[in-house]
Amino acid sequence: CKVPSATSNVFVSTALLSMYCKLDLVPDARRVFDEMPLRNEFSWAAMVAGYASTKCSEEAFEIFQLMLAECPSQKNEFVATAVLSAVSVPSGLPMGVQLHGLAVKDGLVVFVSVENSLVTMYAKAGCMDAALHVFASSKERNSITWSAMITGYAQNGNAESAFRMFLQMLAAGFSPTEFTLVGVLNACSDVGALMEGKQTHGLMVKLGFEVQVYVKSALVDMYAKCGCITDAKEGFDQFHELDIVLWTAMVAGHVQNGEYEEALRLYARMDKEGIIPTNLTITSVLKACAGLAALEPGKQLHTQILKFGFGLGSSVGSALSTMYSKCGNLDDGTVVFRRMPHKDVIAWNSIISGFSQNGRGNEALDLFEEMKLEGTAPDHITFINVLCACSHMGLVDRGWIYFRSMTKDYGLTPRLDHYACMVDILSRAGMLNEAKDFIESISIDHGTCLWRILLGACRSIRDFDVGAYAGEQLMELGTGDSSAYILLSNIYAAQRKWTDVERVRHLMRSRGVSKDPGCSWVELNSKIHVFVVGEQQHPEAENINTELRRLAKHMKDEGYRPTSKFSWEEELDTLGESHEEDQFELISAVSS
Repeated sequence: CKVPSATSNVFVSTALLSMYCKLDLVPDARRVFDEMPLRNEFSWAAMVAGYASTKCSEEAFEIFQLMLAECPSQKNEFVATAVLSAVSVPSGLPMGVQLHGLAVKDGLVVFVSVENSLVTMYAKAGCMDAALHVFASSKERNSITWSAMITGYAQNGNAESAFRMFLQMLAAGFSPTEFTLVGVLNACSDVGALMEGKQTHGLMVKLGFEVQVYVKSALVDMYAKCGCITDAKEGFDQFHELDIVLWTAMVAGHVQNGEYEEALRLYARMDKEGIIPTNLTITSVLKACAGLAALEPGKQLHTQILKFGFGLGSSVGSALSTMYSKCGNLDDGTVVFRRMPHKDVIAWNSIISGFSQNGRGNEALDLFEEMKLEGTAPDHITFINVLCACSHMGLVDRGWIYFRSMTKDYGLTPRLDHYACMVDILSRAGMLNEAKDFIESISIDHGTCLWRILLGACRSIRDFDVGAYAGEQLMELGTGDSSAYILLSNIYAAQRKWTDVERVRHLMRSRGVSKDPGCSWVELNSKIHVFVVGEQQHPEAENINTELRRLAKHMKDEGYRPTSKFSWEEELDTLGESHEEDQFELISAVSS
Protein backbone atom coordinates (compact mmCIF):
# COMPACT_ATOMS: atom_id res chain seq x y z
CA CYS A 1 0.00 0.00 0.00
CA LYS A 2 1.08 3.58 -0.50
CA VAL A 3 2.41 5.20 2.64
CA PRO A 4 1.19 8.76 3.21
CA SER A 5 3.68 11.51 3.90
CA ALA A 6 4.62 11.73 7.52
CA THR A 7 3.04 14.59 9.40
CA SER A 8 5.11 17.08 11.35
CA ASN A 9 3.20 16.07 14.48
CA VAL A 10 5.54 13.62 16.23
CA PHE A 11 2.70 11.99 18.17
CA VAL A 12 0.63 11.27 15.05
CA SER A 13 3.72 10.01 13.21
CA THR A 14 4.65 7.75 16.09
CA ALA A 15 1.11 6.36 16.24
CA LEU A 16 1.22 5.68 12.48
CA LEU A 17 4.63 4.05 12.85
CA SER A 18 3.40 1.88 15.73
CA MET A 19 0.33 0.81 13.73
CA TYR A 20 2.44 -0.46 10.83
CA CYS A 21 4.73 -2.34 13.21
CA LYS A 22 1.80 -4.05 14.93
CA LEU A 23 0.46 -5.07 11.51
CA ASP A 24 3.89 -6.61 10.71
CA LEU A 25 4.36 -4.04 7.92
CA VAL A 26 7.83 -3.13 9.16
CA PRO A 27 9.17 -1.82 5.78
CA ASP A 28 6.24 0.64 5.66
CA ALA A 29 6.92 1.59 9.27
CA ARG A 30 10.55 2.25 8.37
CA ARG A 31 9.46 4.58 5.55
CA VAL A 32 7.34 6.56 8.00
CA PHE A 33 10.22 6.59 10.45
CA ASP A 34 12.71 7.87 7.86
CA GLU A 35 10.33 10.66 6.79
CA MET A 36 9.69 11.91 10.33
CA PRO A 37 11.19 15.39 10.77
CA LEU A 38 11.02 14.97 14.56
CA ARG A 39 11.39 11.84 16.67
CA ASN A 40 11.00 11.26 20.40
CA GLU A 41 12.01 8.34 22.61
CA PHE A 42 8.73 6.55 21.84
CA SER A 43 9.38 6.79 18.08
CA TRP A 44 12.77 5.13 18.48
CA ALA A 45 11.36 2.48 20.82
CA ALA A 46 8.47 1.70 18.43
CA MET A 47 10.81 1.25 15.46
CA VAL A 48 13.16 -0.99 17.45
CA ALA A 49 10.20 -3.00 18.74
CA GLY A 50 8.95 -3.44 15.18
CA TYR A 51 12.25 -4.99 14.12
CA ALA A 52 12.24 -7.07 17.29
CA SER A 53 8.81 -8.54 16.45
CA THR A 54 10.14 -9.76 13.11
CA LYS A 55 13.41 -11.10 14.60
CA CYS A 56 15.49 -8.55 12.69
CA SER A 57 18.09 -8.14 15.43
CA GLU A 58 20.79 -6.46 13.32
CA GLU A 59 18.38 -3.85 11.95
CA ALA A 60 17.10 -3.10 15.46
CA PHE A 61 20.66 -2.71 16.71
CA GLU A 62 21.46 -0.34 13.81
CA ILE A 63 18.47 1.84 14.69
CA PHE A 64 19.66 1.95 18.29
CA GLN A 65 23.15 2.98 17.16
CA LEU A 66 21.60 5.70 14.98
CA MET A 67 19.68 6.98 17.98
CA LEU A 68 22.86 7.15 20.07
CA ALA A 69 24.53 9.15 17.30
CA GLU A 70 21.66 11.60 16.67
CA CYS A 71 20.06 12.06 20.08
CA PRO A 72 21.77 10.08 22.85
CA SER A 73 19.74 11.90 25.50
CA GLN A 74 16.60 10.06 24.39
CA LYS A 75 17.80 6.61 25.39
CA ASN A 76 15.75 5.27 28.27
CA GLU A 77 14.55 1.98 29.76
CA PHE A 78 11.85 1.58 27.07
CA VAL A 79 14.32 1.76 24.18
CA ALA A 80 16.82 -0.42 26.03
CA THR A 81 14.18 -3.06 26.72
CA ALA A 82 13.04 -3.03 23.08
CA VAL A 83 16.53 -3.43 21.62
CA LEU A 84 17.43 -6.15 24.15
CA SER A 85 14.29 -8.01 23.11
CA ALA A 86 15.38 -7.70 19.47
CA VAL A 87 18.81 -9.23 20.07
CA SER A 88 17.47 -12.05 22.26
CA VAL A 89 18.51 -14.71 19.75
CA PRO A 90 21.60 -16.99 19.80
CA SER A 91 23.34 -14.92 17.11
CA GLY A 92 22.61 -11.68 18.97
CA LEU A 93 24.86 -12.37 21.94
CA PRO A 94 27.73 -10.00 20.88
CA MET A 95 25.26 -7.13 20.46
CA GLY A 96 23.57 -8.06 23.76
CA VAL A 97 26.87 -7.91 25.63
CA GLN A 98 27.51 -4.40 24.28
CA LEU A 99 24.02 -3.32 25.32
CA HIS A 100 24.60 -4.77 28.79
CA GLY A 101 27.73 -2.68 29.16
CA LEU A 102 25.91 0.45 28.02
CA ALA A 103 23.00 -0.25 30.41
CA VAL A 104 25.43 -0.54 33.33
CA LYS A 105 27.28 2.64 32.27
CA ASP A 106 24.11 4.70 31.97
CA GLY A 107 22.48 3.29 35.10
CA LEU A 108 19.59 1.65 33.23
CA VAL A 109 20.05 -1.65 35.08
CA VAL A 110 18.17 -0.16 38.03
CA PHE A 111 14.97 -0.69 36.03
CA VAL A 112 13.56 -4.17 36.58
CA SER A 113 12.31 -4.31 32.98
CA VAL A 114 15.88 -3.87 31.71
CA GLU A 115 17.21 -6.53 34.09
CA ASN A 116 14.47 -8.92 32.98
CA SER A 117 15.38 -8.31 29.35
CA LEU A 118 19.06 -8.97 30.11
CA VAL A 119 18.22 -12.27 31.83
CA THR A 120 16.05 -13.30 28.87
CA MET A 121 18.72 -12.26 26.35
CA TYR A 122 21.44 -14.33 28.03
CA ALA A 123 19.11 -17.29 28.54
CA LYS A 124 18.08 -17.38 24.87
CA ALA A 125 21.76 -17.24 23.90
CA GLY A 126 22.41 -20.26 26.13
CA CYS A 127 24.58 -18.29 28.58
CA MET A 128 22.86 -19.31 31.81
CA ASP A 129 25.86 -18.39 33.98
CA ALA A 130 25.64 -14.79 32.74
CA ALA A 131 21.85 -14.82 33.19
CA LEU A 132 22.28 -16.07 36.76
CA HIS A 133 24.84 -13.30 37.45
CA VAL A 134 22.33 -10.63 36.35
CA PHE A 135 19.59 -12.34 38.34
CA ALA A 136 21.74 -12.55 41.48
CA SER A 137 22.74 -8.89 41.27
CA SER A 138 19.15 -7.73 40.80
CA LYS A 139 17.90 -5.66 43.70
CA GLU A 140 14.26 -5.67 42.62
CA ARG A 141 12.90 -8.92 41.23
CA ASN A 142 9.36 -9.68 40.13
CA SER A 143 7.60 -12.78 38.81
CA ILE A 144 8.87 -12.03 35.30
CA THR A 145 12.47 -12.14 36.52
CA TRP A 146 11.95 -15.56 38.09
CA SER A 147 10.04 -16.81 35.03
CA ALA A 148 12.87 -15.73 32.73
CA MET A 149 15.38 -17.80 34.73
CA ILE A 150 13.09 -20.86 34.99
CA THR A 151 12.23 -20.77 31.28
CA GLY A 152 15.91 -20.23 30.42
CA TYR A 153 16.98 -23.32 32.35
CA ALA A 154 14.17 -25.36 30.80
CA GLN A 155 15.01 -24.24 27.25
CA ASN A 156 18.70 -25.03 27.77
CA GLY A 157 18.06 -28.57 28.98
CA ASN A 158 18.77 -27.99 32.67
CA ALA A 159 15.53 -29.25 34.18
CA GLU A 160 16.99 -29.75 37.65
CA SER A 161 17.99 -26.08 37.93
CA ALA A 162 14.57 -25.06 36.60
CA PHE A 163 12.85 -27.08 39.35
CA ARG A 164 15.19 -25.68 42.02
CA MET A 165 14.63 -22.09 40.84
CA PHE A 166 10.86 -22.65 40.87
CA LEU A 167 10.96 -23.85 44.49
CA GLN A 168 13.08 -20.83 45.45
CA MET A 169 10.56 -18.56 43.76
CA LEU A 170 7.69 -20.03 45.78
CA ALA A 171 9.74 -19.85 48.98
CA ALA A 172 10.47 -16.17 48.28
CA GLY A 173 6.72 -15.50 48.24
CA PHE A 174 6.32 -14.82 44.52
CA SER A 175 3.20 -16.12 42.80
CA PRO A 176 3.96 -17.90 39.50
CA THR A 177 2.50 -16.62 36.27
CA GLU A 178 1.23 -18.78 33.46
CA PHE A 179 4.60 -18.30 31.74
CA THR A 180 6.38 -19.64 34.81
CA LEU A 181 4.23 -22.76 34.83
CA VAL A 182 4.79 -23.32 31.11
CA GLY A 183 8.54 -23.21 31.74
CA VAL A 184 8.23 -25.77 34.56
CA LEU A 185 6.04 -28.04 32.41
CA ASN A 186 8.59 -27.86 29.60
CA ALA A 187 11.30 -28.92 32.05
CA CYS A 188 9.13 -31.85 33.16
CA SER A 189 8.64 -32.84 29.51
CA ASP A 190 12.37 -32.88 28.81
CA VAL A 191 13.23 -35.32 31.60
CA GLY A 192 9.96 -37.23 31.89
CA ALA A 193 9.33 -35.92 35.42
CA LEU A 194 5.72 -37.06 35.73
CA MET A 195 5.32 -36.51 39.48
CA GLU A 196 6.59 -32.91 39.28
CA GLY A 197 4.39 -32.40 36.21
CA LYS A 198 1.28 -33.55 38.07
CA GLN A 199 2.11 -31.26 40.99
CA THR A 200 2.48 -28.35 38.57
CA HIS A 201 -0.84 -29.31 37.01
CA GLY A 202 -2.50 -29.14 40.44
CA LEU A 203 -1.02 -25.71 41.12
CA MET A 204 -2.13 -24.57 37.68
CA VAL A 205 -5.74 -25.57 38.41
CA LYS A 206 -5.57 -23.89 41.81
CA LEU A 207 -4.39 -20.60 40.27
CA GLY A 208 -6.93 -20.78 37.44
CA PHE A 209 -4.44 -20.93 34.57
CA GLU A 210 -5.59 -24.23 33.08
CA VAL A 211 -8.00 -22.52 30.68
CA GLN A 212 -5.15 -20.71 28.89
CA VAL A 213 -4.56 -22.34 25.50
CA TYR A 214 -0.75 -22.20 25.56
CA VAL A 215 -0.69 -23.48 29.16
CA LYS A 216 -2.92 -26.42 28.27
CA SER A 217 -0.77 -27.11 25.21
CA ALA A 218 2.27 -27.40 27.48
CA LEU A 219 0.26 -29.68 29.76
CA VAL A 220 -0.72 -32.00 26.90
CA ASP A 221 2.90 -32.05 25.75
CA MET A 222 4.12 -32.91 29.26
CA TYR A 223 1.73 -35.84 29.70
CA ALA A 224 2.49 -37.15 26.21
CA LYS A 225 6.26 -37.03 26.70
CA CYS A 226 5.97 -38.61 30.15
CA GLY A 227 4.17 -41.59 28.64
CA CYS A 228 0.68 -40.75 29.96
CA ILE A 229 -0.99 -40.74 26.57
CA THR A 230 -4.46 -41.23 28.10
CA ASP A 231 -4.12 -38.05 30.19
CA ALA A 232 -2.66 -36.20 27.21
CA LYS A 233 -5.55 -37.30 25.00
CA GLU A 234 -8.05 -36.25 27.65
CA GLY A 235 -6.63 -32.72 27.64
CA PHE A 236 -6.39 -32.77 23.85
CA ASP A 237 -10.06 -33.73 23.43
CA GLN A 238 -11.19 -30.90 25.71
CA PHE A 239 -10.20 -28.29 23.13
CA HIS A 240 -12.94 -27.10 20.81
CA GLU A 241 -10.46 -25.46 18.47
CA LEU A 242 -7.15 -27.26 18.10
CA ASP A 243 -4.08 -25.36 16.98
CA ILE A 244 -1.02 -26.86 15.33
CA VAL A 245 0.93 -26.84 18.62
CA LEU A 246 -1.57 -29.24 20.20
CA TRP A 247 -1.71 -31.49 17.13
CA THR A 248 2.07 -31.65 17.05
CA ALA A 249 2.31 -32.38 20.78
CA MET A 250 -0.05 -35.36 20.46
CA VAL A 251 1.59 -36.73 17.31
CA ALA A 252 5.06 -36.41 18.86
CA GLY A 253 3.79 -37.99 22.09
CA HIS A 254 2.49 -41.07 20.25
CA VAL A 255 5.79 -41.40 18.38
CA GLN A 256 7.88 -41.03 21.53
CA ASN A 257 5.86 -43.80 23.19
CA GLY A 258 6.20 -46.14 20.20
CA GLU A 259 2.56 -45.80 19.13
CA TYR A 260 3.42 -45.25 15.49
CA GLU A 261 0.07 -46.39 14.07
CA GLU A 262 -1.78 -43.92 16.32
CA ALA A 263 0.57 -41.14 15.24
CA LEU A 264 -0.18 -41.83 11.56
CA ARG A 265 -3.91 -42.01 12.22
CA LEU A 266 -3.86 -38.72 14.11
CA TYR A 267 -1.85 -37.04 11.37
CA ALA A 268 -4.34 -38.32 8.76
CA ARG A 269 -7.18 -36.78 10.81
CA MET A 270 -5.24 -33.54 11.11
CA ASP A 271 -4.59 -33.47 7.36
CA LYS A 272 -8.28 -34.16 6.66
CA GLU A 273 -9.25 -31.14 8.78
CA GLY A 274 -6.95 -28.94 6.71
CA ILE A 275 -4.41 -28.16 9.45
CA ILE A 276 -1.07 -27.17 7.90
CA PRO A 277 1.79 -28.99 9.69
CA THR A 278 5.01 -27.49 10.98
CA ASN A 279 8.55 -28.79 10.63
CA LEU A 280 8.23 -30.54 13.99
CA THR A 281 4.98 -32.22 12.93
CA ILE A 282 6.52 -33.50 9.71
CA THR A 283 9.62 -34.72 11.53
CA SER A 284 7.53 -36.65 14.08
CA VAL A 285 5.37 -38.32 11.43
CA LEU A 286 8.47 -39.29 9.44
CA LYS A 287 9.82 -40.97 12.57
CA ALA A 288 6.56 -42.94 12.81
CA CYS A 289 6.92 -44.06 9.19
CA ALA A 290 10.52 -45.07 9.86
CA GLY A 291 9.50 -46.99 12.98
CA LEU A 292 6.95 -48.99 10.97
CA ALA A 293 9.12 -49.21 7.84
CA ALA A 294 6.04 -47.80 6.10
CA LEU A 295 7.44 -46.62 2.78
CA GLU A 296 4.22 -45.56 1.01
CA PRO A 297 2.99 -43.23 3.80
CA GLY A 298 6.54 -41.87 3.94
CA LYS A 299 6.48 -41.12 0.20
CA GLN A 300 3.13 -39.37 0.58
CA LEU A 301 4.63 -37.27 3.35
CA HIS A 302 7.56 -36.43 1.05
CA THR A 303 5.09 -34.96 -1.46
CA GLN A 304 3.54 -32.86 1.30
CA ILE A 305 6.99 -31.56 2.24
CA LEU A 306 7.34 -30.35 -1.34
CA LYS A 307 3.76 -29.06 -1.43
CA PHE A 308 4.09 -26.95 1.73
CA GLY A 309 7.59 -25.78 0.78
CA PHE A 310 9.40 -26.99 3.89
CA GLY A 311 12.59 -27.70 1.99
CA LEU A 312 15.23 -30.11 3.22
CA GLY A 313 16.56 -28.22 6.22
CA SER A 314 18.50 -30.20 8.79
CA SER A 315 15.58 -31.62 10.84
CA VAL A 316 13.20 -32.45 7.98
CA GLY A 317 15.95 -33.57 5.60
CA SER A 318 17.55 -35.85 8.21
CA ALA A 319 14.20 -37.36 9.19
CA LEU A 320 13.27 -37.95 5.54
CA SER A 321 16.63 -39.54 4.76
CA THR A 322 16.30 -41.76 7.85
CA MET A 323 12.79 -42.81 6.83
CA TYR A 324 13.92 -43.94 3.38
CA SER A 325 16.94 -45.74 4.85
CA LYS A 326 14.91 -47.61 7.48
CA CYS A 327 12.47 -48.65 4.76
CA GLY A 328 15.40 -50.13 2.82
CA ASN A 329 15.26 -47.47 0.08
CA LEU A 330 18.85 -46.27 0.30
CA ASP A 331 18.83 -44.73 -3.18
CA ASP A 332 16.11 -42.20 -2.35
CA GLY A 333 17.62 -41.68 1.11
CA THR A 334 20.94 -40.78 -0.51
CA VAL A 335 19.26 -38.41 -2.99
CA VAL A 336 17.58 -36.56 -0.13
CA PHE A 337 20.86 -36.39 1.78
CA ARG A 338 22.80 -35.02 -1.21
CA ARG A 339 20.16 -32.34 -1.80
CA MET A 340 20.24 -31.02 1.75
CA PRO A 341 21.56 -27.44 1.69
CA HIS A 342 23.37 -27.81 4.99
CA LYS A 343 24.55 -31.14 6.36
CA ASP A 344 25.10 -31.12 10.10
CA VAL A 345 26.27 -34.08 12.18
CA ILE A 346 22.66 -35.31 12.56
CA ALA A 347 22.26 -35.52 8.78
CA TRP A 348 25.54 -37.40 8.42
CA ASN A 349 24.56 -39.77 11.23
CA SER A 350 21.23 -40.57 9.56
CA ILE A 351 22.75 -41.57 6.22
CA ILE A 352 25.70 -43.45 7.76
CA SER A 353 23.25 -45.34 9.98
CA GLY A 354 21.09 -46.18 6.98
CA PHE A 355 23.94 -47.81 5.07
CA SER A 356 25.23 -49.58 8.17
CA GLN A 357 21.85 -51.05 9.13
CA ASN A 358 21.16 -52.22 5.58
CA GLY A 359 24.33 -54.28 5.36
CA ARG A 360 26.35 -51.84 3.26
CA GLY A 361 29.12 -51.23 5.73
CA ASN A 362 31.77 -50.23 3.19
CA GLU A 363 29.64 -47.35 1.95
CA ALA A 364 28.92 -46.36 5.57
CA LEU A 365 32.62 -46.15 6.35
CA ASP A 366 33.28 -44.26 3.10
CA LEU A 367 30.63 -41.72 4.14
CA PHE A 368 32.32 -41.39 7.53
CA GLU A 369 35.62 -40.55 5.85
CA GLU A 370 33.81 -38.06 3.56
CA MET A 371 32.19 -36.50 6.62
CA LYS A 372 35.61 -35.89 8.19
CA LEU A 373 36.92 -34.38 4.94
CA GLU A 374 33.91 -32.01 4.89
CA GLY A 375 35.01 -30.75 8.30
CA THR A 376 32.05 -32.05 10.31
CA ALA A 377 33.19 -33.37 13.69
CA PRO A 378 31.67 -36.76 14.59
CA ASP A 379 29.80 -37.25 17.85
CA HIS A 380 28.97 -40.27 19.99
CA ILE A 381 26.15 -41.37 17.66
CA THR A 382 28.47 -41.27 14.65
CA PHE A 383 30.86 -43.72 16.27
CA ILE A 384 28.02 -46.07 17.21
CA ASN A 385 27.05 -46.24 13.53
CA VAL A 386 30.65 -46.70 12.40
CA LEU A 387 31.33 -49.45 14.93
CA CYS A 388 28.10 -51.21 13.89
CA ALA A 389 29.31 -51.15 10.27
CA CYS A 390 32.62 -52.71 11.36
CA SER A 391 30.71 -55.36 13.29
CA HIS A 392 28.57 -56.40 10.32
CA MET A 393 31.65 -56.70 8.11
CA GLY A 394 33.85 -58.44 10.67
CA LEU A 395 36.45 -55.63 10.69
CA VAL A 396 37.90 -56.21 14.14
CA ASP A 397 41.15 -54.26 13.69
CA ARG A 398 39.41 -51.31 12.07
CA GLY A 399 36.83 -51.34 14.84
CA TRP A 400 39.59 -51.03 17.44
CA ILE A 401 41.09 -48.11 15.49
CA TYR A 402 37.79 -46.22 15.47
CA PHE A 403 37.09 -47.05 19.12
CA ARG A 404 40.46 -45.66 20.24
CA SER A 405 40.11 -42.69 17.90
CA MET A 406 37.09 -41.46 19.85
CA THR A 407 39.20 -40.38 22.81
CA LYS A 408 42.51 -39.82 21.06
CA ASP A 409 41.34 -37.64 18.15
CA TYR A 410 37.98 -36.19 19.26
CA GLY A 411 38.04 -36.20 23.07
CA LEU A 412 34.87 -38.30 23.27
CA THR A 413 34.58 -40.65 26.25
CA PRO A 414 33.17 -44.05 25.19
CA ARG A 415 29.72 -44.79 26.52
CA LEU A 416 27.94 -48.06 27.16
CA ASP A 417 26.72 -48.24 23.56
CA HIS A 418 30.28 -48.07 22.25
CA TYR A 419 31.44 -50.83 24.59
CA ALA A 420 28.44 -52.88 23.42
CA CYS A 421 29.49 -52.38 19.80
CA MET A 422 33.01 -53.60 20.58
CA VAL A 423 31.67 -56.70 22.35
CA ASP A 424 29.47 -57.33 19.32
CA ILE A 425 32.44 -56.91 16.95
CA LEU A 426 34.53 -59.44 18.90
CA SER A 427 31.61 -61.83 19.34
CA ARG A 428 30.63 -61.87 15.67
CA ALA A 429 34.25 -62.57 14.77
CA GLY A 430 34.22 -65.62 17.06
CA MET A 431 36.63 -64.02 19.53
CA LEU A 432 34.46 -64.90 22.52
CA ASN A 433 37.21 -65.19 25.11
CA GLU A 434 38.57 -61.79 24.02
CA ALA A 435 35.05 -60.38 24.37
CA LYS A 436 34.73 -61.88 27.86
CA ASP A 437 38.07 -60.38 28.93
CA PHE A 438 37.09 -57.02 27.43
CA ILE A 439 33.83 -56.96 29.42
CA GLU A 440 35.64 -57.76 32.66
CA SER A 441 38.15 -54.95 32.00
CA ILE A 442 35.48 -52.24 31.67
CA SER A 443 35.35 -49.90 34.67
CA ILE A 444 31.93 -48.32 34.04
CA ASP A 445 28.73 -49.92 35.33
CA HIS A 446 27.38 -51.80 32.33
CA GLY A 447 24.69 -53.80 34.11
CA THR A 448 23.52 -56.80 32.09
CA CYS A 449 23.82 -55.34 28.59
CA LEU A 450 27.26 -56.64 27.59
CA TRP A 451 26.85 -60.12 29.06
CA ARG A 452 23.56 -60.43 27.17
CA ILE A 453 25.31 -59.71 23.86
CA LEU A 454 27.99 -62.28 24.61
CA LEU A 455 25.42 -64.89 25.63
CA GLY A 456 23.53 -64.48 22.35
CA ALA A 457 26.75 -64.86 20.36
CA CYS A 458 27.72 -68.03 22.29
CA ARG A 459 24.33 -69.54 21.47
CA SER A 460 24.89 -68.93 17.73
CA ILE A 461 28.54 -70.08 17.65
CA ARG A 462 27.87 -72.94 20.10
CA ASP A 463 30.63 -72.03 22.54
CA PHE A 464 28.76 -73.42 25.53
CA ASP A 465 31.51 -72.82 28.10
CA VAL A 466 31.73 -69.06 27.57
CA GLY A 467 27.96 -68.97 27.05
CA ALA A 468 27.30 -70.64 30.39
CA TYR A 469 29.72 -68.21 32.06
CA ALA A 470 27.97 -65.18 30.52
CA GLY A 471 24.56 -66.60 31.39
CA GLU A 472 25.50 -67.19 35.00
CA GLN A 473 26.76 -63.61 35.23
CA LEU A 474 23.32 -62.48 34.10
CA MET A 475 21.60 -64.76 36.62
CA GLU A 476 23.80 -63.33 39.39
CA LEU A 477 22.90 -59.78 38.34
CA GLY A 478 19.19 -60.67 38.49
CA THR A 479 18.36 -59.80 34.89
CA GLY A 480 14.71 -59.37 33.97
CA ASP A 481 15.33 -60.26 30.33
CA SER A 482 13.36 -63.44 29.62
CA SER A 483 15.46 -64.32 26.58
CA ALA A 484 18.59 -64.59 28.77
CA TYR A 485 16.98 -67.31 30.87
CA ILE A 486 15.75 -69.15 27.78
CA LEU A 487 19.11 -68.93 25.99
CA LEU A 488 21.00 -70.17 29.04
CA SER A 489 18.58 -73.05 29.58
CA ASN A 490 18.90 -73.98 25.91
CA ILE A 491 22.70 -74.04 26.24
CA TYR A 492 22.45 -76.33 29.24
CA ALA A 493 19.91 -78.48 27.38
CA ALA A 494 22.30 -78.84 24.45
CA GLN A 495 24.89 -80.13 26.94
CA ARG A 496 22.19 -82.36 28.51
CA LYS A 497 22.67 -80.68 31.89
CA TRP A 498 19.03 -81.11 32.85
CA THR A 499 19.55 -80.10 36.48
CA ASP A 500 20.90 -76.71 35.37
CA VAL A 501 18.03 -76.39 32.91
CA GLU A 502 15.50 -76.81 35.68
CA ARG A 503 17.46 -74.47 37.99
CA VAL A 504 17.42 -71.67 35.40
CA ARG A 505 13.72 -72.21 34.67
CA HIS A 506 12.96 -72.17 38.39
CA LEU A 507 14.85 -68.88 38.73
CA MET A 508 12.82 -67.43 35.89
CA ARG A 509 9.52 -68.43 37.49
CA SER A 510 10.51 -67.38 41.04
CA ARG A 511 11.60 -63.95 39.84
CA GLY A 512 8.35 -63.44 37.94
CA VAL A 513 10.10 -63.03 34.60
CA SER A 514 7.79 -63.54 31.64
CA LYS A 515 8.38 -63.32 27.93
CA ASP A 516 7.00 -60.28 26.15
CA PRO A 517 4.87 -61.37 23.20
CA GLY A 518 6.51 -61.00 19.81
CA CYS A 519 5.14 -58.39 17.44
CA SER A 520 5.56 -57.88 13.72
CA TRP A 521 3.91 -55.84 11.00
CA VAL A 522 3.68 -55.76 7.25
CA GLU A 523 2.68 -53.01 4.83
CA LEU A 524 0.18 -54.06 2.15
CA ASN A 525 -1.63 -51.68 -0.20
CA SER A 526 -0.47 -48.66 1.86
CA LYS A 527 -1.99 -50.16 5.04
CA ILE A 528 -0.05 -51.41 8.07
CA HIS A 529 -1.09 -54.84 9.42
CA VAL A 530 0.11 -55.60 12.97
CA PHE A 531 0.41 -59.15 14.36
CA VAL A 532 1.05 -60.07 18.01
CA VAL A 533 1.90 -63.58 19.21
CA GLY A 534 -1.11 -65.31 20.73
CA GLU A 535 -3.66 -62.76 19.51
CA GLN A 536 -6.28 -63.38 16.85
CA GLN A 537 -7.63 -59.85 16.50
CA HIS A 538 -6.82 -59.32 12.84
CA PRO A 539 -10.06 -59.28 10.79
CA GLU A 540 -8.58 -61.83 8.37
CA ALA A 541 -7.14 -64.05 11.15
CA GLU A 542 -9.10 -67.15 10.13
CA ASN A 543 -8.06 -66.95 6.49
CA ILE A 544 -4.45 -66.23 7.47
CA ASN A 545 -4.35 -69.29 9.74
CA THR A 546 -5.82 -71.47 7.00
CA GLU A 547 -3.15 -70.31 4.58
CA LEU A 548 -0.38 -70.84 7.14
CA ARG A 549 -1.55 -74.42 7.72
CA ARG A 550 -1.59 -75.01 3.97
CA LEU A 551 1.95 -73.65 3.60
CA ALA A 552 3.21 -75.69 6.55
CA LYS A 553 1.78 -78.88 5.04
CA HIS A 554 3.26 -78.01 1.67
CA MET A 555 6.71 -77.45 3.23
CA LYS A 556 6.49 -80.76 5.06
CA ASP A 557 5.40 -82.59 1.89
CA GLU A 558 8.38 -81.08 0.07
CA GLY A 559 10.70 -82.53 2.71
CA TYR A 560 11.50 -79.37 4.69
CA ARG A 561 12.76 -79.94 8.21
CA PRO A 562 13.99 -77.32 10.74
CA THR A 563 17.77 -76.99 10.74
CA SER A 564 19.34 -77.54 14.16
CA LYS A 565 22.62 -78.69 15.60
CA PHE A 566 20.75 -80.47 18.39
CA SER A 567 17.38 -82.12 18.69
CA TRP A 568 14.82 -79.63 19.92
CA GLU A 569 12.20 -82.40 20.08
CA GLU A 570 14.15 -84.00 22.93
CA GLU A 571 14.26 -80.69 24.77
CA LEU A 572 10.52 -80.24 24.48
CA ASP A 573 10.04 -83.61 26.12
CA THR A 574 12.23 -82.55 29.04
CA LEU A 575 10.39 -79.27 29.57
CA GLY A 576 7.01 -80.89 30.08
CA GLU A 577 3.53 -79.85 29.11
CA SER A 578 3.31 -76.91 31.53
CA HIS A 579 5.86 -74.71 29.71
CA GLU A 580 4.02 -73.98 26.50
CA GLU A 581 5.45 -70.47 26.22
CA ASP A 582 9.00 -71.78 26.57
CA GLN A 583 8.27 -74.44 23.99
CA PHE A 584 7.06 -71.81 21.56
CA GLU A 585 10.23 -69.78 22.12
CA LEU A 586 12.40 -72.84 21.52
CA ILE A 587 10.60 -73.83 18.33
CA SER A 588 10.76 -70.23 17.04
CA ALA A 589 14.48 -69.95 17.80
CA VAL A 590 15.34 -73.21 16.08
CA SER A 591 13.07 -72.65 13.08
CA SER A 592 14.50 -69.18 12.44
